[in-house]
Amino acid sequence: MYTGRKEADEVYQYPLHPYTRALMSAVPEPDPRAARTQQRIMLEGEIPNPLDIPKGCPFCTRCPQAKPQCREERPELKEVDGRQAACLLL
Repeated sequence: MYTGRKEADEVYQYPLHPYTRALMSAVPEPDPRAARTQQRIMLEGEIPNPLDIPKGCPFCTRCPQAKPQCREERPELKEVDGRQAACLLL
């Protein structure tokens, strides 16, 4: 549950879900030196149709770490280090 700025900062700095990690790696880095060392996670695959969400994890079609199980089973929300995320890999 979102309760403030601290939680938002944790999502940006330490994303739990692999798809969130990939999205956060695309955020531009204003420092040119840091930008050269920044590792990007390239998203591939099909963008999910919001009117026809996949059977398993809603992000399985683009998640870089998706397993066959992710395409079949919808993940439940789990608590990890005081935060919540829905991922079968957590």
